[in-house]
Amino acid sequence: MSAVLTPNDRATQWRAALLALGLVWLTLGGLYADTVSSMVGIWNGSETFAHAFLVPPIALWLIWRQREILARLPVRPQPLVLVGVAAFAGLWLLADLVQVNAATQFAWMAMLVLAVPAVLGFEVAWAILFPLLFLFFAVPMGEFLREPMMNWTADFTVGALRLSGVPVYREGNQFVIPSGSWSVVEACAGVRYLIASLMVGALFAYLNFQSYRRRALFMLVAILVPVVANWLRAYMIVMLGHLSSNTIAVGVDHLIYGWVFFGVVVMAMFFIGARWSEPDPTPADVQAAHARVLQRSGGFESIPASYVALIALAVAGMMLAPRLALLGLQRMEGVAAAPQLSLPDQLAAGWRVVPADTDFSPEIVNPNLRTWRTYAGEGGAVTIDLAYYRGQAADRKLVTSVNSLVRPESHAWNQVATGSTTLMLADKPVTWRTAHLLGLNPKTTRRPQLTAWRIYWIDGRWVAGDIRAKLTGALTRLQGRGDEGALLVLWTDNDSRADAQALLQKFARDNLTILDTLLTRTRDLR
Repeated sequence: MSAVLTPNDRATQWRAALLALGLVWLTLGGLYADTVSSMVGIWNGSETFAHAFLVPPIALWLIWRQREILARLPVRPQPLVLVGVAAFAGLWLLADLVQVNAATQFAWMAMLVLAVPAVLGFEVAWAILFPLLFLFFAVPMGEFLREPMMNWTADFTVGALRLSGVPVYREGNQFVIPSGSWSVVEACAGVRYLIASLMVGALFAYLNFQSYRRRALFMLVAILVPVVANWLRAYMIVMLGHLSSNTIAVGVDHLIYGWVFFGVVVMAMFFIGARWSEPDPTPADVQAAHARVLQRSGGFESIPASYVALIALAVAGMMLAPRLALLGLQRMEGVAAAPQLSLPDQLAAGWRVVPADTDFSPEIVNPNLRTWRTYAGEGGAVTIDLAYYRGQAADRKLVTSVNSLVRPESHAWNQVATGSTTLMLADKPVTWRTAHLLGLNPKTTRRPQLTAWRIYWIDGRWVAGDIRAKLTGALTRLQGRGDEGALLVLWTDNDSRADAQALLQKFARDNLTILDTLLTRTRDLR
């Protein structure tokens, strides 16, 4: 029932609710200290996400600015929000099972934010919606954009150079012009520019515009400007190096010029945006708006402190559940011994071990076990590189962007084409990811080239894509079957791509069942 509360009653109600919210947040921080620690570790160790240290204090300042408005709003806990808390608690569990750090950190932040409407109510959460959403900039996400943005930067740079009359020979993200060789590496992708621009652009739009339309338009500009600016930056650096015979815009200057150019562009963006800024609403407008909110919500209610405490306990319980589930799964899995696996001297008929004739080795980080051998058969030789993972953790993951055929900055091999292929095995389709590689430093007049296939093995299933592999791994762990998995890479150095594909298809059809048996035996000998 609605009631007229005195200022002292409201203050008492707010103190009780804030105490409950504070205890919920402390519980969340304590239960997920490892998630918080990993997030802060990324802030500290990555220039791309160093800005995240500023996010919590900025969010708190934005909330503090609203303190007078918040004091006039009712505290009305919302048990319906428990559904959202439970959903993100489940997401955290699934992500932690397969070591997807960005997803665990996002889920943690979502639980922290949802605790506000759960304990304080929708009216309070709506009044500070932007500061709450702003907290998500503290989650180090965006690395998945690195590869496509590298490709876009290379496409633009090469196209602009050709339009400028500079001849270019390109292989993947590496290209050669008359004055020298250039590579679009991870630092050239522009992800750090995009993330920084998006964060400060969102803050600028919130503080300077009242219209949602203007805020959305400025946010769109804050996304497009750093992307295009990074393209222009890359082109200008290459042209400066080319025109100066590589005496400027190389080495440290390369990075300095990039940040200076980006800073000028962002300042210009803010200067132009300030011309369309809108004044803050007057105190009378704010008071009228909140009067309408109170009228729609039924005014202040005397909410028992015990009810607020009950909702807070329910939220904390939802947060505790995935931790208990994870503990139960870990006890069920126990402590596994080191995996034992070796490739035989002979696989299927016609495939026997021969000495390797290439120095290529995929970039595979910290597996429990890794073994490789080369087998010759009719049509040529195929090399197997098999990496087995058990007891995965942050520093040991089967599915991770760190595991790749070739690092972008490699000086030995260049990945010039990627794709996929599907073959039938025992009437079941098996899809592989494919790639073609060229050697950068040939030891002979013949330039080496490789065709490579990759696939994951997870609990007896062959899986191609990273996302599907993560989901399969999570399902396997939820079933109490552990986190066993392997990465299988096949390659051949046949000069003809068509012949190489045919050879790898024959090898896979002849030997994949044998390899599955070896991997299954390794899994069962835990």
